[in-house]
Amino acid sequence: MLLVLGDSLSAAYGMPLSRGWVSLLERRLEESRRAWRVVNASISGDTTGQGLKRLPQLLSLYRPRCVIIELGGNDGLQGKPLEVIRSNLRALIREVRAAGGQAALVAMRIPPNYGSYYAGGFERLFGELAEAEGVLLLRFNLEELASADGLMQQDGIHPAAEAQEMMLDALWPALNAKLLSLEQSAAGASPGSG
Repeated sequence: MLLVLGDSLSAAYGMPLSRGWVSLLERRLEESRRAWRVVNASISGDTTGQGLKRLPQLLSLYRPRCVIIELGGNDGLQGKPLEVIRSNLRALIREVRAAGGQAALVAMRIPPNYGSYYAGGFERLFGELAEAEGVLLLRFNLEELASADGLMQQDGIHPAAEAQEMMLDALWPALNAKLLSLEQSAAGASPGSG
């Protein structure tokens, strides 16, 4: 079981859910006959604090082996203190670990509206936290999408349906390696193996 805990970037904002990168990920895994069920628990507008409130019930309900945490962008756009964002993300990672799962963190960036000090600190905290907690860091490369015609919705913030495959492709190499590793460890732990 793979759980995606995210905001509008993962909730397929502005398009049918079936066209979002999470649905495309599920399809890709199904087509390659991989035994992963994907649950998209993403909500547009969600923050790290709201995700932290929702996570315990999701962990109890689905018991995921891997959780992709794609949160923080809305916190940054609201100008929340960086230490609050860092603390919430750390708590999310540790909750996943305590429940027996492994977390992957998606790095976020924000426009420099709050100044370069805040925007730079916001961007750095994802890498610093992933390293400190020993979790996989994933990136969408949204900057590349934003510079190409037709890949962003009219709001200039949310990727269009045409960009969803590219978002998945950016995550795929590192995420696929993580999922393969989990598959191999599960196979090694199955009765009669070894």
